Amino acid sequence: MVFITNQSVNAEIKRQQKLANDIANYQQQISTGVKFDKPSDNPQDWIQISYVGRQQSLNGAWQSNVTFAQSRSAQATSSLDDVSNLMTKVKEALISSTSQAPGSPGVESTALVLQGIRENITNILNQKDYQGTPVFDDGNTSVTIPVGKGLAYEAVGTRKSIEEGIVTDSGTKTIYDILDAAIAAVRASDSAGISKSLGEANAALDHVIVQGTRQGVRETRLGNEVERLQTANLQLAERRSNLEDTDLTEVITRVQAKLTSLQAAQAAFAKINQQSLFDLLR
Repeated sequence: MVFITNQSVNAEIKRQQKLANDIANYQQQISTGVKFDKPSDNPQDWIQISYVGRQQSLNGAWQSNVTFAQSRSAQATSSLDDVSNLMTKVKEALISSTSQAPGSPGVESTALVLQGIRENITNILNQKDYQGTPVFDDGNTSVTIPVGKGLAYEAVGTRKSIEEGIVTDSGTKTIYDILDAAIAAVRASDSAGISKSLGEANAALDHVIVQGTRQGVRETRLGNEVERLQTANLQLAERRSNLEDTDLTEVITRVQAKLTSLQAAQAAFAKINQQSLFDLLR
């Protein structure tokens, strides 16, 4: 004999409601592409997703820093190329001045060319970007920019490192000392002075080239950081996807199984409810 009580009916109703809720949850996962939308659904995975999210946010900030640093580095490289080209012109002007007669118009013309080059170099080395940030750092040390946990790199050298520390036969000089001496030697048609200035201009050019090489090293290092951060971001995205994204094949299979169970349970429950007491006694 089959006994149907309120308790068994309520238990069956609750079971079917749970099946319906499970199906609804799975359908939401399919539509949103996310396994859960609140911590209580899966506390352990939620904690890991939160950690990954914070790391992704940090990586985004570091990538912004690297992008800014690369922008500064590129401008510094371009500026150093300009200074190098100008110092080459200084050498050419000095060589040209050796064939000019004292007091000739060409002497003053060459001096004015050198004066203009000096002004151009001054402007280049003191230039600022659209944000008002100097192309080259002021002071004695370069500013370091954070690009990762415990990592901070120089984007550019200091202006002083380019202007100063040029080693010549007559001692360490600044680029402006050398240019001023060259202008004075040309105006005075001082052959010995011009020859000396030519040697010092060559030393200044070598100095600028070395600074350009150092800037190239900075640029390469920043490029390596871009690749590192991109790789880290891909790894974090993959990890988050594994924790958070819906496995459509798995979830659809579960939905189909739950639907089959629910439909069978509903059909059986409806059949039992339609039976009379006499039907059950037979």
